[in-house]
Amino acid sequence: ANVYDETRKLLLCGREDMLALAAAQLNFQAQQGLFRHSKPVWVDIGGGTGYNIEAMHAFLNVPDFFSAVFLVDLSPSLCGVAKRRFQRLGWDVKVVCQDARTFRLEDHLEKLEDAKPAARELSEYASAGINLVYKADLITMSYSLSMIPDYYTVVDSIVRLLAPTGLIGVVDFYVQSIVETAGRNYVGGSLNRHVNWLGRVFWRAWFDCDRVSLEGARRDYLEYRFGTKKILDQRNYLLGGIPYYVFIGCHCQGVFARSQDLLETVDASCTESPQIMPAKGHEFLLPLLPQPAIALEIRSKAYESAIINLSSNLPLPSTYYQSHQARIYYDELLEKHTQFNGDYLYSFTWEDPRVDQRLLQISDNDTILCLTSGGDNLLEYLVTANPRRIHAVDLNPNQNHLLELKVAAFQALPYCDVWKMFGEGQHPDFRRLLLDQLSPHMSSQAFQFWAKHVDRFTSSTSFYDYGGSGHAIRLVRSLAWLSGLRHEIQKLCTSKTRNEQREIWSRIRPMILSRTLHWALVGTEWFLWKAAGVPAAQRQLIIRDAMDIPCQQDSRHEKVSDTTGEAMWDYILNTLDPVAQNTLLSDENYHYLLTLTGRYTRRCHPSYLGPKAHRKLSQPHAFAGLRIHTDEINEIIQRFKPSTLTIAIIMDSMDWFDPNTTAASNQVCALNRALKPKGKVLLRSAGLKPWYVTVFEKHGFSTKRVAARLPGMCVDRVNMYASTWIMSKIEDL
Repeated sequence: ANVYDETRKLLLCGREDMLALAAAQLNFQAQQGLFRHSKPVWVDIGGGTGYNIEAMHAFLNVPDFFSAVFLVDLSPSLCGVAKRRFQRLGWDVKVVCQDARTFRLEDHLEKLEDAKPAARELSEYASAGINLVYKADLITMSYSLSMIPDYYTVVDSIVRLLAPTGLIGVVDFYVQSIVETAGRNYVGGSLNRHVNWLGRVFWRAWFDCDRVSLEGARRDYLEYRFGTKKILDQRNYLLGGIPYYVFIGCHCQGVFARSQDLLETVDASCTESPQIMPAKGHEFLLPLLPQPAIALEIRSKAYESAIINLSSNLPLPSTYYQSHQARIYYDELLEKHTQFNGDYLYSFTWEDPRVDQRLLQISDNDTILCLTSGGDNLLEYLVTANPRRIHAVDLNPNQNHLLELKVAAFQALPYCDVWKMFGEGQHPDFRRLLLDQLSPHMSSQAFQFWAKHVDRFTSSTSFYDYGGSGHAIRLVRSLAWLSGLRHEIQKLCTSKTRNEQREIWSRIRPMILSRTLHWALVGTEWFLWKAAGVPAAQRQLIIRDAMDIPCQQDSRHEKVSDTTGEAMWDYILNTLDPVAQNTLLSDENYHYLLTLTGRYTRRCHPSYLGPKAHRKLSQPHAFAGLRIHTDEINEIIQRFKPSTLTIAIIMDSMDWFDPNTTAASNQVCALNRALKPKGKVLLRSAGLKPWYVTVFEKHGFSTKRVAARLPGMCVDRVNMYASTWIMSKIEDL
């Protein structure tokens, strides 16, 4: 047994990660007062030599935090080692040498008064057939599920043993193909889950020699019987890349008892009404219904997916089991989400929120829909105006993962850590923060993403060097190094006056705005899309403005092709020159300061990264009005109750539409339906008068160009867009 304990440290990876995630959830529940009594009860099934229980002390004070701790194992020799371990530690851990299928707390735990739930709880769950007196608040299994022949009955016994508000933590080997999880919306994310055919065959055969079973049914049954809070798929590369998973789950029945209230609450927040009408399915009834009955019921996709699961006796999608209900369920395997190749495009937002606030006068009565992008402007709105509700929408799941991380940081971390992560762009202890403090505040999918990309904060480069926009930042820095301008750019970013900045700009401008560089890289289609995020349709707006060509003309016209490079060159000049001449990078223009240096400074940064903003955003209900949607704008707003939104901030998204399709008119119609009378749409465009302005005018909006970036003008601190528009709803369609 002693040899067993010593030789398993390299083989059994992930045990500390599982314990850290479980401890983080327990700490969160303790802070929220969710335990049934003063201290929780922990049962470690297949605990062997007691390594897990001792290792948990790195995350929780085991003797003080738990009222009782049990180790259950069938091996007398392993139990003997465990007893000697706890005698050495001086801990009162009850070691039970017993079959896990027959273990019952009432056989080993005296009936303590503080372990008895309140009468209200007893009656509430008694109606559902649940006995709360002898239940465990935490059950863990570390590399034991794969070694139990009759695993079905063991998992079933855990279901009976776990309290309705309890947690289960499992870490174990596995091999599975992504095909095996297709169609399961309750598994909490499939990032890194797939094991290739050769790996599946080899590891099954290898572990069969040691009577360890890696068939996928064990994990499948675990995910079927419990709701998924967090899931993590990893590889042990020290021993050839052995696949293993970490699972943190909860009691499905504890949620099902109140499922209808939960579903209605989430549905109402997604649609701005608990009673709305499906986007499709009842249109044929509308002519037959009297007007008051038309508002049959529109339901959100989250609600519809949950109903399907409940009717099939499946757990709910994992988003329903999270500590916060901000992130709304989406199907991560759809092509429209996978097209982004598992990464975000923008690590920060390229719109000026100060101008947004001035133009829109956002108040605490507003219900806002906005694009997520890097999440910065959304946080600015919460700091400066605190609107009633914000619906953050982005088709790229990874942009929303980034927003979740920023929100979790404000909810869980002190200001110094938030500043290191998003002010300096580096935090050497990010992985520990993610496991110990951030994880309870994130969805399973977002947690998976950041567990995979820990190096974005721990490497020698800045967090802002990653993602699509990171290409541009790295390019600027590389060019500065190659051209010997690095010190000049540092001076530019620390200039104390605009005159000093203008003088430095005149010296470095010939290199940064080199026609050779533009021809070789900046003006290419690859750079414009991958680094700058400029799609082909938006590029055509720039070209047509330069040539004054109607949007209906074929973009493949020879003249357009000949002048593409010149149009993009002029556009870049009109963007950068006015910024350098009229805004001070070291004091107010944090957008370009970040681009040039990869970090903010204490003097120049978004207001949400200041200490005062942190005090506001770290309040318990600071994000209660936030909902994060992963879908197209149309898919979201067509499920809103009519006349609900007051403001829609859609950035430059209309530029992405093809003028030869009906996509723009469909979105404008949906916006008209969702907005209240006099509701406003704020958008920016790369064109001075984009073609879709007339689409708004034909569908119940008045239009006003509130900013036009003419040559030499600086309309805001970014100055990236040729025009800014406010479209006001004047009539219903």
